[in-house]
Parts: sequence; structure tokens; C-alpha cells
Amino acid sequence: MNILDIIYVVKQDRPRLIALIIVVVVAGAIYMLRHEDVDEGVTGQDTEAVATSTAAKKDKQEYYAVAEQEIKLQQFDPNTADSTLLLGLGLQPWQVRSIYRYRAKGGVYTCPEDFARLYGLSAKKYRELLPYIIIGDDYCPAADVYGSRPRHAYYGGTAGGNQQAYYAQRQAKRDSIAKANNATSYPAKIRHGETLAVNAADTTTLCRIPGIGPYFARRIARYRERLGGFVSKTQLLEIEDFPESALEYMAIEPDAAAKVTRLNLNKATNEQLRRHPYITFVMARQICDYRRMKGKITDLTDLRLLPAFTPETIEKLRPYVEY
Repeated sequence: MNILDIIYVVKQDRPRLIALIIVVVVAGAIYMLRHEDVDEGVTGQDTEAVATSTAAKKDKQEYYAVAEQEIKLQQFDPNTADSTLLLGLGLQPWQVRSIYRYRAKGGVYTCPEDFARLYGLSAKKYRELLPYIIIGDDYCPAADVYGSRPRHAYYGGTAGGNQQAYYAQRQAKRDSIAKANNATSYPAKIRHGETLAVNAADTTTLCRIPGIGPYFARRIARYRERLGGFVSKTQLLEIEDFPESALEYMAIEPDAAAKVTRLNLNKATNEQLRRHPYITFVMARQICDYRRMKGKITDLTDLRLLPAFTPETIEKLRPYVEY
């Protein structure tokens, strides 16, 4: 094929050739544009990653690199110190708020040890602040400030008073008071071998028995009244914690059984029956039921068939009842 033939072919296929050239140019342009977008995307991602890393480092540095609080130790009264002074001592803001709340509710620091109870205050910090804590006189206990009276007030109103004579007079007065108290409150105890009639003795006389004081004297008198009188010394052991050693100093009159106060089983009410130490609630109810159902009681043996009245109970109760 010569040159003429080529020219002829080109002339005949010119539209196709132009279309091919356009396709190639467009394809090249698209390729170039996509390549640039990829490069820009990679570059943008790298820049963003670098920025993020830088910001993280900065935040980390700011988080850990906290500016240290400047501490200036100086004398302070925890009752009057303001927040600026307290923060300057190295206390935390929440501790300062706690101090303010405590003072607002009427709390007072009367001594440095009171400040040690501040919530969250460590022993190290307290030892550091202790030399600087000053409690004003207005907040100290009044006894520490005004509790000491002048010496001349003790000795007749003059500073030159006789101190020894004054103390001797005071001691004599105390001795006389003590002697009077012993004479009235603590009567002399009876000697070994002596006895007292327990049914006739009052509480003051009972206190003369060794081992018996005002407490047991009152309990003996109350129990004697509830019983109606003692017929045996062993009845005193029914009093809780009664000292058994005191029994040898007590005596029961020979006619004690005849002098006791008796309870009429046919006339006494349920409440009156229950007050006696030897009659329980159940026994009082059974006595009332017996009277209502069977009539008058003529002897304690009439009650022997009732469950609560055992032979021992009947014998204990016999000196104290009548019909």
C-alpha cells in the first residue's frame, strides 16, 4: 500500500479516527482525574491522622501536667479563716466547703485536735498544719479562760489571807458533813451473835444487819408487806440475789404465824389474790372459778384437785389464807 492508498483510507475513515482520538483523550483525562483524587485522599487522611495524634498528645500532656497548687503555710484559726487562706494551706476545695458547712451549723473548733476530724485530712497533712493552728480565746472553753479564780478570793478576800487556816477550816467542814451522813445513812452494824426481829424492823434498822444496805432493806420491807409477814427466815431467800450470809443476823418471832396478815379466799377479788407472791394468775382464776361453781372454800384441801395447787404450794400458802 502506497502513500496514496493511506491518504485515501484516512479520508474515508476520518469520522472513526476522530471518534477514536476523542475516546483516547477522554480516557486519559478520566485516568488523570482519578489519580489526583486518590493522592489528595491519601494526603488528607495522613494530615487528619497527624492532627488527631497531635491533639491526643496535647490533651495527654494537659491531663497529666496539672499545675501544682502553691502552698503557703501560715497561722490560721479554723473558726474564722476564709476560703482563700484555707486553699492556700493546701486543703482541697471540698474540704474547705466541709469546714464552712460545719461552722454554719454552729460547729466550733475548741482545740487543734478538733481540726484533725476534718473529713479526708491525712495524718501527714495534719502534722504539717498543726504548728500553724491558732484557736482564738473566743472559741476556747470558758473553763480554760475564766476557770481560775484569784487566790485572795479563797482566803477571806485579801491576798494576804492565811492559806493553811482556810484549808483546815474547809477540811473540818467536810469531816463534819461526812460524819453526819454516816450517822444517818449508814448506822452501825450489829456484832456477830446479835439478831434483829425482821418482821418488826424498819428499813433503817435493817441496814444495821451486815450485808444489808438501803437497797435490800427496801426490798425486804416490800416483800414483807406483800406476803403479810415472814414466818420463816428462808423466805428471805426468795428475794432475788439476797445475801444468804445475812440470815444469821435475823430472827423470826415465835408468834409470827399468828401475826401475819391473812387473805380471805372467799372474799378477795381476782386482783387481790394475784398480788400475793404465792398466788399466780392461773391460781387466782381457778379460785374464782371454784367459788362460782362450787361455793365457799372451807379449807385449802378443797383446791387440791386443781392443777395449779400442788401439795407444796398448799403448804406454803396455808399460813397466809383464811376462809
